[in-house]
Amino acid sequence: MRAAAGLQGEVARRLARAKRKEVVIFIHGYNNSFDDAAKATGKICNTLSAEFVCISLSWPAGGSGGAFYGYNIDRESGEFAAADVKKAIRIISATEAIKHLHLIAHSRGADVLLSALQQLGMEAYATRSSPTERYKINNVVLFAPDIDLDVATARLFGFVSDPDAPFGAKATPHGHLPPIGALHLTVYSSPNDQALALSSGLFGSVARLGSLNSASISSKEAGSNALWTNSQLSGIADFIEYKGRAGFAGHSYFLSDLEVQKDLVALVRNRLKAGDPGRPLVEIKRPFWSVLSRNIKPSH
Repeated sequence: MRAAAGLQGEVARRLARAKRKEVVIFIHGYNNSFDDAAKATGKICNTLSAEFVCISLSWPAGGSGGAFYGYNIDRESGEFAAADVKKAIRIISATEAIKHLHLIAHSRGADVLLSALQQLGMEAYATRSSPTERYKINNVVLFAPDIDLDVATARLFGFVSDPDAPFGAKATPHGHLPPIGALHLTVYSSPNDQALALSSGLFGSVARLGSLNSASISSKEAGSNALWTNSQLSGIADFIEYKGRAGFAGHSYFLSDLEVQKDLVALVRNRLKAGDPGRPLVEIKRPFWSVLSRNIKPSH
């Protein structure tokens, strides 16, 4: 209780000096140190013109032992950290002065965040509420998410298909998606992401969420159909394909590509929807979009 009160007090103190009474939380990916995470969070905050209170939720990545340069160790560390990330988000969101909470994750951090959100979503569902209403969550942004497509679908929408999940005092007969309010999911993916291609091979994944493009979606992919169908029905998600090659192995474009950064600003700071003037996006077929990088030449 003392630690929670201390965290809320610090967030409230910083909110009092911030232009916007909103908090941005960043969760880093594989093989990142605490310093790496802090620097990435600082860059995101500067990109958003330092109008928000920015928080880095670091988890114990960067394992040097094990197989595949510590990837397997980081994967289990992320699973271990999900419960604490959930608690931190819950505590931070309960800070009275906060109006909106924006959650951003990169790579393996997306798996950590979605695990936490799955648990928070169930807590909200059991109280006949939603993550927006209960935890003030506005945007969930996933950059190059290193998570299997079907696993992501289950984390995001699993409770909808569970007729025994308690919605308030009793279960609903067919599952129920409560009003989601301002909650919106934005997924940035790239078919040129070599790091995710390696991850897919390691785990035998049919598709990683962060390497998809609209052309790869077929009627045979049941998991993807569920994700797209639920997203379209609820109107909560946009899937943005990045066509550049910025960053090592095409995996860290969220920190280096100016057009991606411009789109993040338009989404979070300017509250623009995909398709609005000011978003550097080209519509493919909703909810699919592409962002044209300055690192490549547009096709004719």
